[in-house]
Amino acid sequence: MGVNHKTAPVKVRECLAPEPEKVPDMVTDALMLPGVNEALLVSTCNRVEMLVACDCLQDTEDNLCAWLTNGKGLDSRKLVKSLYLHKDQEAVRHLFRVASSLDSMVIGEPQILGQIKDAYRIASEAGTTRTVLNRLMHKTFHVAKRVRTETLIGGAAVSVSYAAVELAKKIFDELTGLNALLIGAGEMAELAAEHLLAQGVASVTVANRTLERAMELARNLGGGKAYRLDDLPLILGEVDIVITSTGSPVPVITPELAKKAVRQRKGNPLFFIDIAVPRDVDPKVGGFDGCFIFDIDDLSQVVQGNLRIRLKEAQKAEYIVDQEVVKFNHWLSSLDVVPTITDLTAKAEDIRQTELARTLKDLKGLSPEDSEALERLTRSLVKKLIHDPILFLKEQAHEKKPETKKEHTALFRRIFYLGEK
Repeated sequence: MGVNHKTAPVKVRECLAPEPEKVPDMVTDALMLPGVNEALLVSTCNRVEMLVACDCLQDTEDNLCAWLTNGKGLDSRKLVKSLYLHKDQEAVRHLFRVASSLDSMVIGEPQILGQIKDAYRIASEAGTTRTVLNRLMHKTFHVAKRVRTETLIGGAAVSVSYAAVELAKKIFDELTGLNALLIGAGEMAELAAEHLLAQGVASVTVANRTLERAMELARNLGGGKAYRLDDLPLILGEVDIVITSTGSPVPVITPELAKKAVRQRKGNPLFFIDIAVPRDVDPKVGGFDGCFIFDIDDLSQVVQGNLRIRLKEAQKAEYIVDQEVVKFNHWLSSLDVVPTITDLTAKAEDIRQTELARTLKDLKGLSPEDSEALERLTRSLVKKLIHDPILFLKEQAHEKKPETKKEHTALFRRIFYLGEK
């Protein structure tokens, strides 16, 4: 049960979002609700969700709704209207989709899986996850890994800053050892510079209208050099990649400036990523041999193309989720018969040990090797004798009608004299 960016605006989501240090107490308190056996809370900027394993779904639904909305500072009717509830198989499917980033604002973003792992760690440390949620969370991580490795859902850049890096790779093939220049202090340009550094760029030099800001940004990007914009003629020919993001009403990279830099570079390409509006690089610069320019529209086209790729890959991911939901539900449905299987196994083992002890008492003088052989023989016989009954019981556990499942289990217990349960 919860809200996300699709069902509630941020002013509603922030009312439900707990302070991080209070999450352990919240999941612990949730176990005090009637019928709740296990609990986990996922809280991000885009969603607040409570995941519980419970006895009686109807009672838990009402109690959980009241608990989530109590004292949140908003009209409870508005909160309830924004809440969604997924039960049983659909709850499993929802969690798998969230962890696989199929329910994210940006499909394929990787952060959500780490956030869910953090939520599970907190709940686990608080002791609020047990058999069902422990199995479910580990299966969730397995599903997310399958989606990442078997599809390209996270492989195509869908941010302008990362798209710039993709384009740079197309020009240079290998970015390791190249030098970048950041002109201006725009946020997207700074993010692009960070992505370039992550790809092995040797250094990032910063040029800005104010030297102080240039020095601060250079420190944040690993300690590169800092210059004023007036110094561009001195440094433009020494870099390979230029990211521009100033507020200048006229181009800061003129044809004259670029022509001089091209001569200095002696045939080595010069790549401009112009994220500014109005543009920082005069379009005429793109006509020079060895100069490549991509502006914000070019980057947006890359992003839109990659979004289409992700949406196509999302269809493959949905198929993986469907497969794994079926597998988990098979395991979940078998939980009802586990006590009966345990009782049958224990009874068979008790009979085996009793009869073996009686036999060994009569067969005096057996060597340790012979005794061990009889031990192996009896264990094998018992295991094979109860294998088919247990297999039958597990198959009946997948019966869709709860009353039929209970009847089969009760009959099984009577046949083997396992007592009432």
